[in-house]
Amino acid sequence: MNGAESLVHTLAASGVEVCFANPGTSEMHFVAALDRVPGVRCVLCLFEGGATGAADGYGRMADKPAATLLHLGTGLSNGIANLHNARRAQTPLLNIVGEHALSHLAWDSPLVSDLKGFARPISDWLGSGDTPAAVGAAAAQAIAAARAAPGQVATLVLPADASWGEGGVPAVAAAPASPETVPSQAVQSAVAALRAGDAVLLLGGRALRAEAIALAAAVAARTGAKVLAQPRDARIERGAGRAPIARLPNAVIPALEALAGTRSLILVGSALPVGNFAYPGRPSVMVPEGCVVQTLAEPQQDLLGALRLLAEAVGARAAEAPVVAFNPPELPTGAITPEKIGSMLGALIPENAILCDEAVTTGRTFFHRTREARAHDYLALTGGAIGLGLAMTVGAAIACPDRKVIGLQADGSGMYTVQSLWTHARENLDILTVVFANNAYNVLRSELKNVGASEAGEKARMMLTLDQPAIDWVSLARGLGVPGTRVTTMESLIAAFKAGLATRGPALIEVAL
Repeated sequence: MNGAESLVHTLAASGVEVCFANPGTSEMHFVAALDRVPGVRCVLCLFEGGATGAADGYGRMADKPAATLLHLGTGLSNGIANLHNARRAQTPLLNIVGEHALSHLAWDSPLVSDLKGFARPISDWLGSGDTPAAVGAAAAQAIAAARAAPGQVATLVLPADASWGEGGVPAVAAAPASPETVPSQAVQSAVAALRAGDAVLLLGGRALRAEAIALAAAVAARTGAKVLAQPRDARIERGAGRAPIARLPNAVIPALEALAGTRSLILVGSALPVGNFAYPGRPSVMVPEGCVVQTLAEPQQDLLGALRLLAEAVGARAAEAPVVAFNPPELPTGAITPEKIGSMLGALIPENAILCDEAVTTGRTFFHRTREARAHDYLALTGGAIGLGLAMTVGAAIACPDRKVIGLQADGSGMYTVQSLWTHARENLDILTVVFANNAYNVLRSELKNVGASEAGEKARMMLTLDQPAIDWVSLARGLGVPGTRVTTMESLIAAFKAGLATRGPALIEVAL
């Protein structure tokens, strides 16, 4: 067999079931091998950022890596923003990038680039299979690296001659190691901080799954502490029947207000909370003065086990945790506002739905207003690189085909990977996309003031608005194969939302704001 065939055999034998692809000439033998070797589903994406974003969404929901297939350094560069998001989300992801035949690189043809230079900053593991015999073993190493706790981006470079050459040898990735147990001293220090009072448990990563949240909530109920999720996280299991979890605000001043009076901030799989940007006269670290920050468990450690040990040490049990009751808000009427949209979501999102939130400014109240909704998973934009939402829903829907996926999408960031709607249609994915069309980069209007810049004039306004001409999302969706409708009142939005939930397959609602 050739190197490409050995790669597909290795993927299938190692549990990598899906490849999100945007291939080119150098990857044609891999494309052909996908036909000859069973076991790997190939999903075509029309832009590399769509492929990498889809792999991110898949990994978050499947808890195992999907593969991408990208064309040379140029294709990789188109996918880097969402690889950045995936790395920040600690998503297990195998990034396969085709390279020129090694014998061709010396001629510096037009598409030759510093592929590994592009890959290094967004890869936790970077390697290559430079001969047909080396491809399978290199792929197995990459898969094992991607699956290592808490989840990593592994990039495998696949030269064309290693792909087409005979002598491929399949391999199987080593089983992932169990996460390391936290030291007893870390548990004892956390117990002391909790008993001293005014403590906050800040959860991230796998600590935001339902069982872990319940343990943290039980500890908090026993000790008088608070529990918060870090500002942006890959996946939070929340809603009715689960322990409540609030989220630390993403902005500096609200975050400092939320932590005011905190004596100890205990990190459980979370990062030190810092602002996305520097602002004149504001701190970068979102921790009040005098607050001691300590770590119970690092992201790569056994977070659930750490919380079990902590609960045992303070005499708490998960069964003691408070539980959210389904308490739907009344369905609003009249003019559309972000607050009313949040109330609609809180009332209507179905049991076990997956919410992929890239609503940006419109969605600032959605997390709070869906706290008493039916049980669901909430996926956020972790790395701050916009253009993830429409692609992330692809991966989430393929990972969980029996669950309704709801994409909450800002219009400006949606245009970055709008091609993903075509994949929604081609794969007949059960995704309801709600686009919030305020015809602006509205978040940047706020940021203009936050950074202390002068009041916007006409040139600045033109860089922050999308209304000349306005984007017709319904026409875009229909042109890419997704039925769409535009709504201008809460009554019409609710009717369209209910219809989208009742119909299996892709649909889009443009919400005029």
